[in-house]
Amino acid sequence: MKNRSLRNRSFGNKWTALTAALIVSAALASFMFAQNVPPPAAARAKGKGNTAQPGPPHDPHDLAGIWVRRGGVLTMSNEVPQMTPWGQAKFDSYKPSYGPRSIPPALGNDPMGNCDPLGLPRLLVLENNPGDFEFVPARDRMIQLFDRFHVNRNIWTDGRELPKDPEPRWMGYSTAKWEGDIFVITSIGFDERSWLDHFGNPHSDQMRLEERYHRLDRDNMELVMTITDPKTYTKPWVSEKKALRLSPNAEFVDELFCVPSEEQAFNRRLRDVAGGVIHKDK
Repeated sequence: MKNRSLRNRSFGNKWTALTAALIVSAALASFMFAQNVPPPAAARAKGKGNTAQPGPPHDPHDLAGIWVRRGGVLTMSNEVPQMTPWGQAKFDSYKPSYGPRSIPPALGNDPMGNCDPLGLPRLLVLENNPGDFEFVPARDRMIQLFDRFHVNRNIWTDGRELPKDPEPRWMGYSTAKWEGDIFVITSIGFDERSWLDHFGNPHSDQMRLEERYHRLDRDNMELVMTITDPKTYTKPWVSEKKALRLSPNAEFVDELFCVPSEEQAFNRRLRDVAGGVIHKDK
């Protein structure tokens, strides 16, 4: 009995060892097979700029920083709504130096040529140094600083209502609130002397501008604007999606003031001469 017991124990030990070896071999085979199987498409795309890949951590309600517009058309969108007779007359009176109706700047009447305030949304769709601005959160407002002309704008976030009949302002009067992760700014009370863009698209003092800022990830934000101006356009004008990129800079690279004396000297010395305008005192 003793020898049979030893033989059974020896056989059991051998069987256990063999079973363990088979399990280890199967595991290794599975591992090697997994190494040779192509990964799923999402995994293959990892590290190649796939938008589905999680980005660095960010707070979607933190908009602080300098944002730069990336491409896109230099107006609200290419689909301009039909204008009212008043809007068409205003449009025809403007003489831009850019686009299909362009004429020499010396013969035009673009407010930029005199360092007049550009207003909104033009500051967001500029043709040069496009749309650089900084959001600076404060206790009861969001401050928006524009690189071009160094203009600042107060956007009230303390729950106040828009004024019923505001005095026209170059930058309008703005309030904002959060709708989920979208920062919604509503503005009224604009001075109608500003242009919407450098193509000369007009607006009236009845214009209502809505801006919807959606921070998609740490470095990218999306902006959609809607203009409602029944005096000028027969329907609301909804912009294309404007892509904004967070700048790595902590301050604006340039000091982009428009200095009237310098602008006038440039106009007399170069712009007006190129346009055939001769000043009598020269």
